[in-house]
Amino acid sequence: MRVREWAKREGFNEQTVWQWCRENRMPVPFERMSTGTIIIHDPKYENQFATPTANGRTVCYARVSSSDQKDDLQRQADRLKAFALSMGVEKPEVVTETGSGMDDRRRKLNRLLSDPTVGTLIVEHRDRLARMNAGLVESALKAQGRRIIVVDDTELDDDLVRDMTEVLTSFCARLYGRCAAKRKTDAALKAARDA
Repeated sequence: MRVREWAKREGFNEQTVWQWCRENRMPVPFERMSTGTIIIHDPKYENQFATPTANGRTVCYARVSSSDQKDDLQRQADRLKAFALSMGVEKPEVVTETGSGMDDRRRKLNRLLSDPTVGTLIVEHRDRLARMNAGLVESALKAQGRRIIVVDDTELDDDLVRDMTEVLTSFCARLYGRCAAKRKTDAALKAARDA
């Protein structure tokens, strides 16, 4: 679990716990991730969040839309790994991918969804899995005895609002896609004229 959560449960100030970690004086085991995130492995809390897992591997899936978000991708992956560890998964597998949430051209996600050995897929937000129709993917996996866990499911629950958001997202993607295509076409025509 993360420092803030452990400090709150144990009744310590968060800054005190950070100081203990820096000085290697923590009373329980902890792990430093490559991004600086600290995961505390307190044995009395390790299996508290364990839920009956589906058969198969548990995989954490992190996604960002563009390559300039690499730092965000690593932080997202670390948060997912911390969540999986707090659920009691011993060695969670983490898969990271850069790609649009609007289309189905994501090789790594497609590989995970088609792999029957993956029993549980953990994502941070529902839109990290898919911008639209994530519920259909969830239903298909449930029919196979598999499941998706959404760590932060604080998105809007109102169906009408969610549907409207999906429609607007689709329109914006098409509009911006056309603008990008027009820019690329104009650049190619200019290059051809200059040559």
